Amino acid sequence: MAPQLLVFGDSLSFHGPEGPCPADEPRLWPNVTANAVGGHADLVAGIGWTARDLWWSLTGDPRVWADLHRVDAVVLAVGSMDTLPSPLPTYLRQGLRYLRPERVRRVVRGAYLSAQPRLSVALRGRPRVLPARLTVSFLDQSVEALRVLRPELPVFGMMPSVHRADAYGRVHTGYAEAAASIASWAERCEVPLLDTPGVVGEHVLSGAGNPDGMHWGWAGHEAFGTAMAKVIAPYLGSGDVG
Repeated sequence: MAPQLLVFGDSLSFHGPEGPCPADEPRLWPNVTANAVGGHADLVAGIGWTARDLWWSLTGDPRVWADLHRVDAVVLAVGSMDTLPSPLPTYLRQGLRYLRPERVRRVVRGAYLSAQPRLSVALRGRPRVLPARLTVSFLDQSVEALRVLRPELPVFGMMPSVHRADAYGRVHTGYAEAAASIASWAERCEVPLLDTPGVVGEHVLSGAGNPDGMHWGWAGHEAFGTAMAKVIAPYLGSGDVG
């Protein structure tokens, strides 16, 4: 039977070189991975998703509960957005969409987006979208819940990605702490991690990806998807990635 993968992701899992794509776009890395292991991927993701959104999805989305009964592996492809500068607290930043009337919302959002790069530089990347300790806490809770539900289910993760995004003033001072914390957590919990910067770092930092300096081009998706398949394949009973 063809293996089924359940991928929790952020926008890196569904943004291509020109913007967001439908989840069934074959060039997106979750589908590249699934195709390489002869299976199918179900993607549960959202723009800006962090490890906290992963936990909320696991505990609050009945579609995920149904998928977990039949999937052969889970990929926790979150953590990258956690490391970004967030000059406004998350609840205020995300609350901009609820402002009314529409004219006020556009003005306030425009002012924030204009100020965000400068504030990211001035505040040296702090506060971050999610502190490293909370990223690890939500990852830990998620893996514990998955193993209680299905102890035999393989779970995989990824190191945070890098960026050169002008929208964040090209600031990424929170990366080192988050990467070290996630690596330590993965070793302790025996969750295989893919070295994201080692696979797509040059692609992103050279400007070969999406013009926004954060998301990946198709070459990045192909490289990451193939690399993730090589991590997953042995746990599905086959070391071949074709």
